[in-house]
Amino acid sequence: MAPQRQEIQAVPFKLSLVMPAFDEALTVESVVSSLLSLDIPNGLELIVVDDGSRDATAAILDSIIDPRLTVIHHRANLGKGAAIATGIASATGSHLLIFDADSEYDPLDIPRLIEPLLTNRAEVVYGSRMSGFGTVHPSLIHALGNHAMTWMANLLYGSVISDLHTCLKLIPLPLVRASRLSESGFGLDTEMSAELLRAGFRPYEVPISYVGRSKEEGKKIRTTDALECIWILIKVRLRGSTSYGNRDHALAPPVRVQNDPPSTSRFGKDPQ
Repeated sequence: MAPQRQEIQAVPFKLSLVMPAFDEALTVESVVSSLLSLDIPNGLELIVVDDGSRDATAAILDSIIDPRLTVIHHRANLGKGAAIATGIASATGSHLLIFDADSEYDPLDIPRLIEPLLTNRAEVVYGSRMSGFGTVHPSLIHALGNHAMTWMANLLYGSVISDLHTCLKLIPLPLVRASRLSESGFGLDTEMSAELLRAGFRPYEVPISYVGRSKEEGKKIRTTDALECIWILIKVRLRGSTSYGNRDHALAPPVRVQNDPPSTSRFGKDPQ
């Protein structure tokens, strides 16, 4: 007999924005300013992790004074995944959203991602760049590579997502912390999605805008990172599937934000 599924308790929505930054002196100040200007229900916190930058990024961040902003410095460059992990450890919100410091993404898309949560239509929301909604890819190879890895993820996990490597993933913080995340580089992005898909989550996708940088403009991801991501998709899939009827193998359940009355969910009861 399957265990009885319980009702999720509602919690106040609070957005934790985590921004890894490495040598982003040209853009980091304007991106931080744009994020802090957003009108988000119940407010937000912005955690910027300077990952051992060699330019003026650290000094610029330290000059910005705002009670919602927390700046953490790594003495050496540990990798994007390690910077994100540092930010996640300091987050206090109900939901996590990672945001890059390089101005490829538009902060004005964030309220559109939050809306499905506040109406209880979604538990995990992805911003998709594949809808043609103001999207500029830096090259054909970049676009084809993302399509190929997204197709592989869908094949491995039985999902139907359109953009595996979007930066804008709005995820309940308990789910992130319960996931088996170990990658310290760009592969953390893939590992995070793979863990959610493996656990049975199917993200609600919202069109977003995107203007990708070229390598000459500072794009840091390389072909070797793409090959590593393919291996991560396979590695996580080999961990097996999870079942929300079995608490020994399930991720922590997502939270339901306080808006509409809470209702029965297939994900069990949020731990207190």
